[in-house]
Amino acid sequence: MKIISNKFLLIIALLGLLTPAEVFAARIKDMTNIQGDRDNQLTGYGIVVGLAGTGDKDLRYTLAGISNVLKHFGLNIPIDKIKSKNAAAVLITADIGPFVKPGSRIDVTVSSLGEASTLQGGVLLQAPLRGADGVVYAVAQGPIAVGGFLGGGGGSGGSSVQQNHPTVGRISRGAIVEREIPGGVVHKGSINLSLINPDFTSAVRLADALNKVYPGSSQAKNSSTVNVQIPSQYFGQSANFLASIENIEVVPDGVARVVINERTGTIVATSNVRITRVAVSHGSLTITIASNVQASQPSAFSETGTTTEVENTQTTVDEASGGFQLIEDYPTIERLTRGLNALGVTTREMMSILQSLKSAGALQAELIIN
Repeated sequence: MKIISNKFLLIIALLGLLTPAEVFAARIKDMTNIQGDRDNQLTGYGIVVGLAGTGDKDLRYTLAGISNVLKHFGLNIPIDKIKSKNAAAVLITADIGPFVKPGSRIDVTVSSLGEASTLQGGVLLQAPLRGADGVVYAVAQGPIAVGGFLGGGGGSGGSSVQQNHPTVGRISRGAIVEREIPGGVVHKGSINLSLINPDFTSAVRLADALNKVYPGSSQAKNSSTVNVQIPSQYFGQSANFLASIENIEVVPDGVARVVINERTGTIVATSNVRITRVAVSHGSLTITIASNVQASQPSAFSETGTTTEVENTQTTVDEASGGFQLIEDYPTIERLTRGLNALGVTTREMMSILQSLKSAGALQAELIIN
């Protein structure tokens, strides 16, 4: 058996390590969201029927839902008279986008609430979907596509085969919108753009880019919001104005950040990470434990004794020598990692070095460890 200090496959993604001449701009539509132009979440409770004996085992709440459904058809059947393993109680979720009109269809996700083993082949009975305000905005119904299956379990051995997650399904265009969610993007003749990655420099650059096209129209309110006044030629035509500005390109800025994922052995760093002059000494320790089994036999012509197995264990320790090295030629994370890679430093060792650099105050960046 051999135990070696943890070593990961070196996977270093240095994002945006480009020279200033190679920095690319991003479109405003990819950098921002428009305040008022947002999705809303809908939820509902429903009953799935048509399951082949794979429904809920504890039917108290499920049967109450079935009884309520039957009452709509004029059938008043007591709960204790309903016997069915082909039904399951489910939670229904959906996202409704902005400006969706009544009569439009949206996708819904259906998830089992009880002990149903699979929703395969089931049909969702009509169920209302409500927003956070308790108002019904859509109605869902239809056959469920699970994208997996559960087979077996009925034989004498009790073996089964499962693929994917059969207790969660989806109904494409399974809900009909009944009510439009009120909203708007224009407030007092202006719109607000929200940066997906808030940053003061990016917000100012965005406002400057808009002012070059529409002078005096834009102002950065804070690190995440840019207010844009709609020009007079676009009054009553906010959609046309948004279409005219969303493809304007801006060079975004960002904070210096290093993200370390110890589970996958990944290091991601932004291009503006800087390292001050610092001396680093790092050595590696390797412990090898070798085990082998030998046979111990009694001497020749011995009338007593038996052949036995004897385990032999040898342990060796190899520690690589380390020495201080002044890091002054590596002002950026790119050059630092390139130099460490040339020395054969593993990703695990590089993670330790980066954390030590941060503790010493030499790593001028935010360090995030996942």
